[in-house]
Amino acid sequence: MTAHLASTLTANLHTAAQQAGLAILSVDAGSDVNGHPTTRFRLAAAPDAPAERTLLLELSEAFDFNKPNLLPEMTTHLREAAGRLRNPRPDAYVTLAGLPVSFSHFGWPFHRSTSGADTYIVHGTLHLEDGTQSPLHALVSASMTVTFAEIVPAPEQPYAETFIYNAVRKTLDRGQLELLKSGNRQPVPVTTRYYSRWQKKFFFTDTDDRARMDFLALKVYWLSGVLGGNQPVWIADPRDAQYLNTTASELSRMAADLAGQGLLALNGEYASSAPALLERAGDYHAKLQAALAVTRPTFNEEMRAGHTNM
Repeated sequence: MTAHLASTLTANLHTAAQQAGLAILSVDAGSDVNGHPTTRFRLAAAPDAPAERTLLLELSEAFDFNKPNLLPEMTTHLREAAGRLRNPRPDAYVTLAGLPVSFSHFGWPFHRSTSGADTYIVHGTLHLEDGTQSPLHALVSASMTVTFAEIVPAPEQPYAETFIYNAVRKTLDRGQLELLKSGNRQPVPVTTRYYSRWQKKFFFTDTDDRARMDFLALKVYWLSGVLGGNQPVWIADPRDAQYLNTTASELSRMAADLAGQGLLALNGEYASSAPALLERAGDYHAKLQAALAVTRPTFNEEMRAGHTNM
């Protein structure tokens, strides 16, 4: 039965990946935090893609997404991932506060809390990506309430990764996560305050044109100019659009304005840093240091000491 489930999942994902312009490079058996079997897929836009431009997708072995209420979001997830895989660092993002970070080692799917709380948990790691191989990072424990879980089609990576990453970014913006050389897991609560049932959409941060332009300039500076060897990055990423409470088309419009100012070299939905943007290095590094400083005095000292219940 297990082999049959794994074979069916692989066949279904192969079809969905092809439609998104991706290829499955490898399929491996895994397990979640409770020892239940999972299947780990490594995908990329091309068979010879470098490791940093591949996507790890981990799904419960018994998961069947080939259903009318699940297939569309799986397809969307893979198509958006294909766009992100063209970035030099697909795992890297920036926050409105000014922090370039990467996400890694998320243990999908969600698991029920073992502390007695009525929540679903996913653990992962956040690293500061300032181009210096900084040791600063945060081990995060994102918790989704049972009420919130009713909104999510399935407690699996394709249906939750975007809002979890954005909740982590929002928590950083609030100064409620601390990047450390070592430390215990820090909580990232994900509740219904991030979701409008009426509009059926997520809300994280209200932004205006000026804030979105500043965000895109910051993103291109760090992800293209510093981390990407000036390779282009996707500026119309729907994940960023959700984080900023806007649309991908609005981000494209903002990028066109920045290109008109001589800050970006724009090619369709992708942009690289122009010399005028790189000249802002001092401002962006100062913004990074200010964002790091905000996390320290406001951080909960009991959590720093490890007095958490996750």
